Amino acid sequence: MSDPDLRDDAPPQTHADFDEIRAADEEKIRTMARHVEGLLENMGEDPRREGLQLTPRRVAKSLSFLTDGYTQDAEALLKGAVFQADTDEMVVVRDIELYSLCEHHMLPFFGRAHVAYLPSKRIVGLSKLARVVDVYAKRLQVQERLTTQIADAIHQALRPRGVGVVIEAQHLCMMMRGVTKQNSSTVTSCMLGGFRSDPKTRQEFLQFIRN
Repeated sequence: MSDPDLRDDAPPQTHADFDEIRAADEEKIRTMARHVEGLLENMGEDPRREGLQLTPRRVAKSLSFLTDGYTQDAEALLKGAVFQADTDEMVVVRDIELYSLCEHHMLPFFGRAHVAYLPSKRIVGLSKLARVVDVYAKRLQVQERLTTQIADAIHQALRPRGVGVVIEAQHLCMMMRGVTKQNSSTVTSCMLGGFRSDPKTRQEFLQFIRN
């Protein structure tokens, strides 16, 4: 059965968010859509005109997907993929794409996360490091807190000898409004354990992500 919110001539949905959006709680979607209608009216628009008739529902479903990190537990996700391993070498996953919404203006910010940890007899599936970035990015956020939450979740789940997280992002609340600086970017970091106490370890991590 086709989605009633999609026009007949619209391209087919192939993104992974399609099934998740369809499964969203219907009453929540309806409530959010009513609020979006009010926003459109206060902007001076007519939500009943042809081009906007389905917009409130589309926006509600989109926001439901973009904030579904509230329904997920990052520590449980990580602990479900922990394995014993006799290794102590640094593990780095770099250039993890992230998209989030600024909690101050609900405008997007987007960029890359670089995540590393120093194992202590336990490792985690590499994809889970990217998943934990998504769990926290899919909430209303500030970049500083997002960086710390990712590092803390990895530390709690693995108890490694150290965790390092660096995020580089561009914020539309700075690019589209306010100071309107289109070329600005923000870099935040959180270093725990060996990444904080050992300059050589920290430098090795930073060199990995620079390269």
